[in-house]
Amino acid sequence: MTKETELKRAHKDFINIMPLQTGGILTDAAKQALLEFADGYSVCDFCQYSLYEITKPPIRDFIINALPKFLGCDIATITYGARDAKFMIMNSITEPGDSIIVDGNRHYSTIVAAERARLNVIEVPNSGPPDFKIDVEKYVPIIKNHKANAILLTYPDGNYGNLPDAKRLGEIAKENDIPFILNGAYSVGRLPVSMDELGADFIVGSGHKSMASAGPSGVLGMAKKWEDIILRKSALYPKKQVELLGCTLRGTAMATLMASFPHVKERVHHWDEQVQKAQWLSGELEKLGFQQMGEKPHRHDLMYFESLPLHDISKHTRERGYFLYRELKDRKIWGLQPGLTKHFKISTFAASRDELAFVIDSLKNIINKYG
Repeated sequence: MTKETELKRAHKDFINIMPLQTGGILTDAAKQALLEFADGYSVCDFCQYSLYEITKPPIRDFIINALPKFLGCDIATITYGARDAKFMIMNSITEPGDSIIVDGNRHYSTIVAAERARLNVIEVPNSGPPDFKIDVEKYVPIIKNHKANAILLTYPDGNYGNLPDAKRLGEIAKENDIPFILNGAYSVGRLPVSMDELGADFIVGSGHKSMASAGPSGVLGMAKKWEDIILRKSALYPKKQVELLGCTLRGTAMATLMASFPHVKERVHHWDEQVQKAQWLSGELEKLGFQQMGEKPHRHDLMYFESLPLHDISKHTRERGYFLYRELKDRKIWGLQPGLTKHFKISTFAASRDELAFVIDSLKNIINKYG
């Protein structure tokens, strides 16, 4: 690289509506920790061969006390991301050739994790357009007809932001004595969610998506009975956990996850305000001729829209679909992928009502400009 600008982002101080980023925006405390612990594995300055034993910074207390209480579980650990946590579970509680049942709205990394663990995947289909809902009762006949060794539910999914009935699936799992994995990559750190209350055996979260942390980072909570299986120790190195390859998250990701945690714990109590914001924006965009796909009334900040007015414009502009990205960038709005006009995802989590009103007015003005 020859230019300093090659390592600079082009959208600093923009209104951010990108679902991958809005829940991971660092707090001021996390930004300070980012600089403080930027040198290599600096959180390991006082390590005695186990991340769980580090007290400076207070990683031990965070993992053993604070995190399990927040997740509503018995035991917690840190991972490199939600996908790593899912693989750890699958690889530990199954054997190659076993089957896992997952929802049809699952993230691609769920499938990749299952493939890596050499599992057969059986999907519970969604309801199709426009709602794409997951009916957890449809897990029941699949459980009865297949010898599945685990079930997984995405809560919410990363496409439509649907929140299926996780508590009911927890009851189904217990009735059938089958381990239940809850993928909360877009819920843990955004909204109140408890593994115990939902009846899951495992809960997975994402630090960089939803816990105001630098990434990649993730969290994993579990019931006590799974501790010796998931967090089993190496025969030759008894302080090292096999599934974590001896050690887990270090450096800035770990430091920022901890630094943001007090803020994250507080913000989940304001989830109703986030839902109201999302529902309001959805209604305003539908007035412009867009259609919000997924559940209605919507219950999450992540939303998927079909935007035929913008797609029609793209057919008659020189830039095709890229016109929208440029128009929004000129207005300092960040989040829509370049080239997309017919369908797009947005998140209202990090934006204020005033900022979202500006987004709505901007889309309205763009439609009028080209119309």
